[in-house]
Amino acid sequence: MAIDSFPSLRNENDKVALVDGGNKHSYSEVNRRINNFAAGLLNGKADLEEERIAFFMPASLDYVTTMHGVWRAGGIAVPLNVASAITELDHYLNCAGVTRMIANKEHQESLRELCDSLNIELLSVENLLATEASQLPEILPERRAMILFTSGTTNKPKGVVSTHKTIHAQITTLIKAWSWTEDDIIPLFLPLHHIHGIINILCCGLWAGATVHLFAKFDIPNISSQVIARTFNLFMAVPTIYVKLIQYFDTIKPERVQKICDGFGAMRLNISGSAACPVKLFNQWQELTDQVLLERYGMTEIGMGISNPYDGERRAGCVGQPLPGVETQLFDEEDKPITEEGIPGEIRVKGDNVFLEYWDNEKATRESFKNGWFCTGDIAVVEDGYYRIMGRSSVDIIKSGGYKLSALEIEGVLLTQEDIIEVAVIGVEDDTWGEAVTAFIAVREGSELDYDSLKNWCDGKMSSYKIPKSIKIVEALPRNAMGKVTKPTLKKML
Repeated sequence: MAIDSFPSLRNENDKVALVDGGNKHSYSEVNRRINNFAAGLLNGKADLEEERIAFFMPASLDYVTTMHGVWRAGGIAVPLNVASAITELDHYLNCAGVTRMIANKEHQESLRELCDSLNIELLSVENLLATEASQLPEILPERRAMILFTSGTTNKPKGVVSTHKTIHAQITTLIKAWSWTEDDIIPLFLPLHHIHGIINILCCGLWAGATVHLFAKFDIPNISSQVIARTFNLFMAVPTIYVKLIQYFDTIKPERVQKICDGFGAMRLNISGSAACPVKLFNQWQELTDQVLLERYGMTEIGMGISNPYDGERRAGCVGQPLPGVETQLFDEEDKPITEEGIPGEIRVKGDNVFLEYWDNEKATRESFKNGWFCTGDIAVVEDGYYRIMGRSSVDIIKSGGYKLSALEIEGVLLTQEDIIEVAVIGVEDDTWGEAVTAFIAVREGSELDYDSLKNWCDGKMSSYKIPKSIKIVEALPRNAMGKVTKPTLKKML
């Protein structure tokens, strides 16, 4: 069976699919626009044959048009983070071998020099919209569909390749598990270069025939007003968002707080993910709104793999049980499966939801799989049938504010600062961020480097969410006999 469209994206469906600012767009309107854009991309070709096409834009009608248009024309979609620094974009575009970049008007000028240097054609959706649709290629499920960049244990993000089959599996398992219907209305303010925003909200919503309200950023007053108005019945966010909402409550009148909390309480579901939800936050949100947060576990390479139940007990501090169609198993350090509860091990995953490969990185792909299992690098324990995440096997992965960050990547940038001799970056547990990026730095003699000056220096050299939240100046970093920094000891130095 060819996968060339979502079931709800069809010309005869006049239900509202997207709300973009003050504009409402029906499924039929969005579908026709996608087809015309795909025709423009093809420009007489029969098939893009997995051409990598990047796009750089916030949540919008243009974003949806571009992503689906690339898929229907037989290309590989490469969504990019609009908060990325130029040096980061350079790596993504080079790594994926991108030939065309789609960006909205406000970003055209800032991207022009980079695209020219890489011989990438810079376009807008308006440039490519054909006046009418054309014959589109048959897209088989095994075809590559998307590259998302994720930070791993190397100093450069890897391109995670999903097929149409992968995306189909990731969507349909969540539709079933979280009981999506066409009656659902959900806000989307999470980053759209990330699996949470792309799959969990946008793709699930459009597949189910629901209505998705698009926000370029998390606008607390605006979204809160719509929560009061009972606009939404479904809400998905990262722990940092819930923390920011609770902090916002302290700045407004109690009667408005109550109205917002009542609005959340009236929803059918509130979901938290991307980083572990602190038990304290879980309990706070329940006390305020009477909503029991549904926490789940996933990553770019697998979509969602484990989830607390929609109907049933949702346990604080736990991520639940494997989703339909997803096979999970804990393994010990000797690669033996753990069959008893209470014994920690690495989560490994099998299923159609698992990615195909790391783009142009056969070595990393090979090392990520053992006997057909994808090795997540995350350590968990099973307690009464529920998975509880204990931490990561690599201390070089930091989950902060919904982002999965590479400590090594951040260290590499910081080491280019002239006063820094050596640096080690770790994640420190934090109620707001999940983990706060913290840098231990040894500086040259006479240096007056402090946090404010380093923060200013980092601006433009890395994305804002990667910039350390705090630093600690040290004489030297602790190292073992092999010269490797012993990161677990750093927290003791705080």
